[in-house]
Amino acid sequence: MPTDLEDRLNIADLMTAWMHRDLAQWDSLRGLFHPDGIIEVTWFEGQFSQFVDASMRMGTSDLRTKHLIGAPVVIFQGNKALVETNAIIVGENVRLGLGCHAHNRFYDLVEKRDGVWKILKRQSIYDMASFAFSRGVFELDADLLQRYPREYAPLAYLLEGCGFPVRRVFATKGSDLERSMKAAGQDWLAR
Repeated sequence: MPTDLEDRLNIADLMTAWMHRDLAQWDSLRGLFHPDGIIEVTWFEGQFSQFVDASMRMGTSDLRTKHLIGAPVVIFQGNKALVETNAIIVGENVRLGLGCHAHNRFYDLVEKRDGVWKILKRQSIYDMASFAFSRGVFELDADLLQRYPREYAPLAYLLEGCGFPVRRVFATKGSDLERSMKAAGQDWLAR
């Protein structure tokens, strides 16, 4: 029978394994989620299996990303856990020569099935973002930037410029969306 420490370590490994996405290790990435797992991030909402396919397409686009993953905070309830993990998304539109840093928190509903912890639902809360560098001088599209909350506007700008539109508003630090997301997570954990 695993101990709490073993479960915490397994979940921490699950969170840091997000690097499989940055390394284009698609089969390993698919193994992070349960088959019915879903994901909601700026540029994609839906089944995780479809997210991996879309990530493969993104990998051939002008957009490059890297995720720096922090240590998770885990709240257990039996074979369920709420996991919140700081991350920094480093992005670059190579065609434009424009980069950004976006600080977010992954908010995950994680379940242990058949002795293995995997993600059931991943959402993102965006804390802050900024443009990081430019390899040229050009004018940013102010109207496009104004469409998004400042907490992730630079990331959305790069995504839009590479053909991955952001279709709705997402949770930001201290927002009503963050509060409702966390309330729904607590309800799920309690069931």
